[in-house]
Amino acid sequence: MGLMERISRTEYVRSAIADKADLSAFKARPSLRVKLGIAIVLFSYVIGWPAVAVLGYLSVALDNAWLIAIGGPLVYGFSHLVFLLGIYLSGYDYTKIFLRWAARVVVEKWMQNHPDKP
Repeated sequence: MGLMERISRTEYVRSAIADKADLSAFKARPSLRVKLGIAIVLFSYVIGWPAVAVLGYLSVALDNAWLIAIGGPLVYGFSHLVFLLGIYLSGYDYTKIFLRWAARVVVEKWMQNHPDKP
């Protein structure tokens, strides 16, 4: 039994096909959680490279290389964690919807090309 055949037999894929999983949920108005996640992602961009650039400028102006050597990676690492939080908040629901739809579409396409398979 091949990989696609095993995947097509999973409960996840079978329920996605039975429910005719689609992308209609993307037409709905975003929830507060999604809006908050997007705001956090945007904030992460503000504290990412611009903050590192300011640290670089201050490092040169104050003639202190340690400021950018230590502060740059710390600030950038923090902004990355903030970005991941925003992605988690804004993308969680939509990711589930998209993956169910993609599973259904891929397996149905495979089943069209392999009618002898389940």
